[in-house]
Amino acid sequence: MALVILLDQFPRNMFRGTPEAFASDAKAREVANAALDAGHEHALTQEERLFLYLPLEHSEELADQERCVELMRALDETPMWLDYAVRHRDVIARFGRFPHRNAVLGRESTAEECEFLMQPGSSF
Repeated sequence: MALVILLDQFPRNMFRGTPEAFASDAKAREVANAALDAGHEHALTQEERLFLYLPLEHSEELADQERCVELMRALDETPMWLDYAVRHRDVIARFGRFPHRNAVLGRESTAEECEFLMQPGSSF
């Protein structure tokens, strides 16, 4: 659990606004998926599970997003977290990436992404 938080949360907060914020995302997903595949989440509290699921929610891979939504749905008591997971998944389903990361990562935004980014609540 500590490694997941270290890989997923620390870079996002320490390097916000830079590409380094996302540099350890793949490793965070790898560790989180290994823990999930081994069933380790069953030994965690609901709050701890949320942190285990976040690397999937931060992923730009639709399969990770789908898994995150299903895991959040199983928690039942967290409709806010499920809503957030669904919103993340829907952005990935629509664009294949998080448009709000484009500028930081040096990616060119499409016209549709630019229009989306002008909408209230389009960033996470």
